[in-house]
Amino acid sequence: MNAARLIVIIEMLPFLALAQEATGASGKPTFTIAAQTGTASWYGEEHRGKLMANGRPFDPDKLTAASWFYPLGTRVRVGLPTDPRVLNPQTPRSVVVTITDRGPAHRLVREGRIIDLSYAAFKRLGDPMLGLIDIVVEAEAPKVSRSERRQRTPTPSPAPGSPTG
Repeated sequence: MNAARLIVIIEMLPFLALAQEATGASGKPTFTIAAQTGTASWYGEEHRGKLMANGRPFDPDKLTAASWFYPLGTRVRVGLPTDPRVLNPQTPRSVVVTITDRGPAHRLVREGRIIDLSYAAFKRLGDPMLGLIDIVVEAEAPKVSRSERRQRTPTPSPAPGSPTG
């Protein structure tokens, strides 16, 4: 492991402390992140078409974000902490984005920046001329497939003394 990678890992330790272990539908451990407050910035046209960490080209018109704290593909709700309805899915002052890239730069994370939003996502929360806004980020519950729901639903045991029991 090179020194730069080790420094990055050490810098991320306080944020990893926010992770909570849980067991997913497959029985394997998964990790969730508690709601976080911090600062968001945005990135736009200067990155259009550049490959993101997920291997796809960046489109500033899509509702995406860059974060070190959530796995790629995770959907998170980003809202304004001054709004009491911030995490209410019906409020226009929050937006659901998909994590498609890694960022912000580590030095900015140390300063409290926890997510970089696409231009479209940032615009739903505030004026892009602001550059930075205070936000709350919370992971959305993962979508569960039909087969996973069937695996989670216990089948009732036959009653003792019944023809099948």
